[in-house]
Amino acid sequence: MTTAAGNEIEQQKRAAAEAAAQLVEDGARVGLGTGTTVAYLLPALAARRLRLRCVATSPRTEAIARELGLAVEPFTALDELDIAIDGADQIAPDGWLVKGGGGAHLREKIVAAAARRFVVIASADKPVARLRPPVPLELAAFGLAATLRELADARLREAASSPDGGVLADLHTSFEAPQELVARLDAIPGVLAHGLFPPALVTDVLIAGPAGVEHRRPGLH
Repeated sequence: MTTAAGNEIEQQKRAAAEAAAQLVEDGARVGLGTGTTVAYLLPALAARRLRLRCVATSPRTEAIARELGLAVEPFTALDELDIAIDGADQIAPDGWLVKGGGGAHLREKIVAAAARRFVVIASADKPVARLRPPVPLELAAFGLAATLRELADARLREAASSPDGGVLADLHTSFEAPQELVARLDAIPGVLAHGLFPPALVTDVLIAGPAGVEHRRPGLH
């Protein structure tokens, strides 16, 4: 990617994040995602000086949010969130997502499912005609070799464990229907989480491009 193209992508990430920050209401319970696009969300949200109760999907997000003055608490007392905002690695036209490049997809999925509104923010390079590998995985350390044998085409990352101690890997198996791959992965006990997020979790998608920020709803394109 050229420097000019890279700068444009970063500007788009910032635009999508700033648009999402405007969706947060005073007094809201907010789920904060993980990744490079969320890095632009945190200062935009802090600048609004709202009274918020936030939960973070990774220690890095939590640390940055606290530095900016956002009130972050453990995700133990709250049983529901008003809104969660996060990025995505791939966005299909029907609303299926691939997430987890940052290695926090289990927490990201828990937060998304707990939110009444899950908003995905992205630059113009994230929408795809259809999802493709790799799909991020979080695996149990116990029985790891057996789990990898069953997965067949998963490659371990040279990375630290997930926030909850899971082993990070990526599945490189080709697939046509994400729901079929989800069923297969969910049937393997050693797979703690995968990066396939169904359209049912997604409320809005904000994609920033040269013409501005486009609001999409899953299945509408």
